[in-house]
Amino acid sequence: MNKQVVPYWRLSAFYFFYFATLGALIPYLGLYLKNASYSALDIGILIGIIPATKTIAPYIVGWIVDYIHQPVRVIRGSNLLAVLFFSLVFCGHGFWWLFWVMVSFSFFWNASLPQFEAITLNHLGKNTASYSTIRLWGSLGFILLVMGMGELFQKVNISNLLPVIACLLSSIFIASLFVPSACNTTEHEHEHASIVHVIRQPAVLAFLLVCFLMLLSHGPYYTFYSIYLEDQGYSPRIIGLMWAVGVMAEIVVFIVLPRLFDHISARRLLLITFMLTALRWLLIGFFVHYPLILFFAQLLHAFSFGVFHALSIMLVHRYFRGIYQGRGQALYASLSFGAGGAAGSLISGLLWDNTSPQLLFSLAALVAVLAWFIVWRFIPAR
Repeated sequence: MNKQVVPYWRLSAFYFFYFATLGALIPYLGLYLKNASYSALDIGILIGIIPATKTIAPYIVGWIVDYIHQPVRVIRGSNLLAVLFFSLVFCGHGFWWLFWVMVSFSFFWNASLPQFEAITLNHLGKNTASYSTIRLWGSLGFILLVMGMGELFQKVNISNLLPVIACLLSSIFIASLFVPSACNTTEHEHEHASIVHVIRQPAVLAFLLVCFLMLLSHGPYYTFYSIYLEDQGYSPRIIGLMWAVGVMAEIVVFIVLPRLFDHISARRLLLITFMLTALRWLLIGFFVHYPLILFFAQLLHAFSFGVFHALSIMLVHRYFRGIYQGRGQALYASLSFGAGGAAGSLISGLLWDNTSPQLLFSLAALVAVLAWFIVWRFIPAR
């Protein structure tokens, strides 16, 4: 990577603070809501809002960017609005107040990342394999926050989570002020051409479907993993450590992936990833009382997120070329982390009190196996 051309540290800083915010939200928001006496269904709904807004926000903002051709300004504006709307959480209370705060803040927060992914890839040019060496700083941010929060909540009440999130959202906005625009060498005469003919390709349809299924299978994990461990007697420190272990494994994958891509096809890596994801959910569901097995299951996050996400970003870049890049990244985010994540959270919230965690994680494993079959049947080796 030519660091004189690629603004490595400025791009990395945005990822660092963006995923540090995720490191405070995803592992601890459920515990915060449980501590505030919300029901499992309420928790599933409120956490599900974050991916639900991702189903529409990236595509709406992607459409805006297509017209005004100023993605960096849109990213800055989106993150500023996320800060302002989240600050309303300190002005009221109750389920519906929190519901609308979550809807408004997460809409603008989710809107910026796909556009930022497109900017990063444009800065990298043909060297897209180096994406993972920039993205790993997001993983480092996640680790620092998830472990720091685990230590903090050993000493103070988890109600202090909200001010921490507000500070992190402000840091994302500040980091965005230093991100330069990427040169766009694409001609604009057909800028608003329909994307439908790209999506209709069988391999692209299959790819988008398995992206949805992967995040659907993550529903019980992202919504109730921390609560599940707390119910089994694990402390906030250990819960934070378990989350951090998964992301540490993800960082290792991001480092080695550029070399791995030269030797293994995307299809084969996807097949391996979905089988290991199914194994991970079964281990978490049935071996929660065995810390070493849970530790191993968290190492599989290297595949269920690390390999999967890096491969997906590269495949979107391959399938959605030229003028379709921004909308392709938005579509990927909308269907996977958006629709898939929201459906997984909602279904988990509906089932958590009415079935066993073992059954719920088994269903998640079946979803991953279904995705494996779709990859095997419909996605070509190259």
